[in-house]
Amino acid sequence: MREFHHAFLQKIASYDKSLNALIYEDRSYSYQDLLEHTLASLELLRPVPMGSTLAIVGDYDISSIALMLAGIEKKLIIIPLIHSQDIAYKLEASDAKYLYRNGSIEHIENTSSQHELLRNLSSSSQAGLILFSSGSTGKPKAIVHNLELMLQTYLSKKIKPMKILLFLMFDHIGGLNTLFNTLAMGGCGVAVHDRKNTDALAQAIQNHQISMLPASPSLLNLMLLNGVFERYKLSSLRLITYGTEQMSDSLLARLKSALPKVRFHQTFGTTEIGITQTKTLQNLIKLENTPYKIIDNELYLRSSTQALGYLNTKDNMLDKQGYFATGDLVERVSTPDGEYIKIIGRTKEIINVGGEKVLPQEIENIVLELPYIQDCLVYGEKNAITNQSITIEVIIDEALLSSSLKLPINALELKKIIRKHCSTHLAKYKLPTKVLIVKALPTSERLKKIRSNFVD
Repeated sequence: MREFHHAFLQKIASYDKSLNALIYEDRSYSYQDLLEHTLASLELLRPVPMGSTLAIVGDYDISSIALMLAGIEKKLIIIPLIHSQDIAYKLEASDAKYLYRNGSIEHIENTSSQHELLRNLSSSSQAGLILFSSGSTGKPKAIVHNLELMLQTYLSKKIKPMKILLFLMFDHIGGLNTLFNTLAMGGCGVAVHDRKNTDALAQAIQNHQISMLPASPSLLNLMLLNGVFERYKLSSLRLITYGTEQMSDSLLARLKSALPKVRFHQTFGTTEIGITQTKTLQNLIKLENTPYKIIDNELYLRSSTQALGYLNTKDNMLDKQGYFATGDLVERVSTPDGEYIKIIGRTKEIINVGGEKVLPQEIENIVLELPYIQDCLVYGEKNAITNQSITIEVIIDEALLSSSLKLPINALELKKIIRKHCSTHLAKYKLPTKVLIVKALPTSERLKKIRSNFVD
């Protein structure tokens, strides 16, 4: 077999090639299969010049992963994409010159001059990566990374052939971090195409004896509500990592009760900065080896592997000291083990009620203390008098509510109960003015809660 030149691929090629590297839709592929597919992908990429921008529309299937590895070996600038309606925009914004989709590569005619960030990457003969922001407020930003620097952080990983669920998306910094970590440890990544199907996920964990599950709090709560922890044998699970949105204390407690032998670890990262090393204490995190500062409760980070900049906006990614404003609101918490931080919300989700700032998560955490509230979502709606008013959507356990309160199940009565409960913990302006009983909460394709017009 041909030898690889890139250190990351050399590391992968050094493993026992009979070990499973990937299980996708219940079909298994060994490291031998992965390497052979990567060599075939290099042949497919023969007409593509080194340093070119290559968009890969795919998932965690063997072809998409092998093509990404081949792109790394060939020092291309890779743009991982998923099937969505905004692919045309992302191809233009990232200045993609080649597109891989449905098993073939096509050249994209583009007469625009190459962005300076891409020229610099190409001229330095280093692999690059372009990821897109969520686009929750305006068009998604095209974010350029030096992929060589990013991959160096995985080279020191020790071999640990464990099975890990590839839940986070193929075009997501957290998803790629999971993939690279898995391959760097000689592990096996397990993926299902329909990642909103909690039964399919639980079936995969049970059938393939998965030991690590990276997930969002919304997914974990959905798994609880759907009863998959009771209906499937998930004893192989040893670690659940969670991030991408805030985890409520009540949800974490319920998860630990349902899965007493599982360790829970909170992760933190952004598309611009990458995934940072954290130490977890309950729902608190300590950022390790990552300089940070907090200004007006907003967290700013600095990293040696942070992105190089944006392609499609003139916005400055970093402040004058080289810190990135994450948009996450946090509180400092002092412990005998040093300073931890607690994530309390997002700047873009703040509700303005008569000039007073309200964090949706603060209200949600209080409402979730009620045993018959299974999940809830708080957001602001326009109000002619106070600028915004507070709306809450709730999922209730109807049987528990009826047996506990002996009341008819309707939004008006529930609103009185919720407001009364919240009034003992919150200021009057933070009390919900509208309560909606719903069967499900809106979530994005990444299984994060969608607040009003915000899409993540």
